[in-house]
Order: sequence, then C-alpha cells, then structure tokens
Amino acid sequence: MIYEKHIALICNPTPEANKAFSLTDQIAVSLTNRQVKHSIFTIYWPQVWSDITDVWIIGGDGTLNYFINQYPEIKLPLSVFKGGTGNDFHWMLYGDIGMEKQIQMLLRSTTQLIDAGICNGQLFINGVGIGFDGAIVKDLLGKKKLAGKASYYISILKNIVGYTEKKYTISIDSEEIIQDCFMISVANAKRYGGAFQVAPKASVSDQLLDVNIVGRIAPLKRITLLPVIEKGEHLDLSIIRYFQTKKIFIHTTSNVPAHLDGEFLNSDKFEIKCLPKKFLFSV
Repeated sequence: MIYEKHIALICNPTPEANKAFSLTDQIAVSLTNRQVKHSIFTIYWPQVWSDITDVWIIGGDGTLNYFINQYPEIKLPLSVFKGGTGNDFHWMLYGDIGMEKQIQMLLRSTTQLIDAGICNGQLFINGVGIGFDGAIVKDLLGKKKLAGKASYYISILKNIVGYTEKKYTISIDSEEIIQDCFMISVANAKRYGGAFQVAPKASVSDQLLDVNIVGRIAPLKRITLLPVIEKGEHLDLSIIRYFQTKKIFIHTTSNVPAHLDGEFLNSDKFEIKCLPKKFLFSV
C-alpha cells in the first residue's frame, strides 16, 4: 500500500530520554519497511511544517506539554507514542496498544478534535494539580529518577505526612469558595501523575474542565485517600467537592506549588480555562 504521507517524528531531546530515542528508531524502521516518508527531529524541532502531513510525538506527557506550548497554533494531525515515564494522555487516546499496532492504526486513522486547557498563559492537555501533587513535582525537580515509579512514590510518602494545607479562594462561575485545601485538581483528561484517575468523568471533547477540591485531611487519612483517587473512586467522598466548568480562578496569599501535565509551576494565582477543540489528534 502506498501512503501519501510525510510524517514528522518528534523525539524528546533530553539526554535521559533513552526510551524515546530507542522507540523513535524502531518507528522509523517500521515506516521505512512500509515505504512511508518520514523525518526525525530530536534536538532541533521544525520552525515550519512545509510538506509535513502528520506529527508523531515520541515521549511522555512532559514532551507533549512542551510540544503544544512550542506550537500552540498547529493544525496538523498529532499522535503521541509512549516514550516517557508518564504516558497518561497516550493511555487516554490509545489504551495499552503496542507500537506496531498503533502505527497500523495511525496510517489508516480518522482524526478527532481535542480540548486543551490554559493556565496562566501556559497550555496543558491532561490537567493542573495545585497543592499536594504540585509539591511532589517540586520535590522531584533535578533528581535522578529511579526505576519505574519508585521516585514518584517515595515523594508521595514524604509529602503525605509533611505537606500543610493552604487557604484558597476559588471562583467557579458565580460561586466563591474559601477554604483550606490539601489539593485542587483541574483536569481536561481522566488521569495524570502516572495512572491517577483524578477525573474519572472527564472527557477531552466535552468543552469542560473537571475540578476536584480536596479539603483539610489528617495525615493518616491521606494514606487511605490516595489509592481511592488512583482508582477514580473518590468523587462521592465528603471531603471532596467536584465540579465541571469552563473556567476557574484560584488564588491564595502566597505562592503554592503546582504542575501542568507534570511540569512545575509556582504561583499565588491560577487563571484556568478550557480551550474547546484546540488540537487535532489521530485516533
């Protein structure tokens, strides 16, 4: 079969991205065997997309976040291959599909417009975590990651005891909430943080953000909460307020740690809104 395509393979350029580099080479070999035109971009990414028909991003959620912020107006069909430590958006689109099967699917695929979000001028596609899970990301900055999710779980155990709630003012539509919060998540997709289903009812095409506000919670009870959130079974808990909204404004009296798709952010104000049908993805 002849494919009228020129696919850009965009690889995570960081030195520790051995998984992404290896996967990029495997995808390139597969495309060569299928006689599909492609170009590989690692350290230097394109400034223009002349004659490119599709963009395949090889990396984790952080690479995808970096890409959409580098190319916020791109209209080409995108896809992402699981080449990072956190691959939540890949899971949301494709599940546990293998590389070869994903390639076959993409070469015959349809496309779908996907919502994104914007927080303080920076795009995100999975979600924003403020408070406890932002502290985890801060704790991991600059540290060499251990195998699997070991580093992540060590940081969780450290912060689950030591993190102190902050008082927030949260404006959603016409309602204002003032309370101490352990964490606030504003999600576009169902999960982030490496399989934590923080927003089990979320859809990336409903033009809404899913908000979970977790109030004050004793350290010992936090340990029992996290497995429940990981499974997405937390929405009916009394300590959680759940909303869907198009936009939300959150502020506090001093800077608090946060993350966008796992990328660290420190601020005392978070202006967040949904950007409907922002990016085109091959599915």
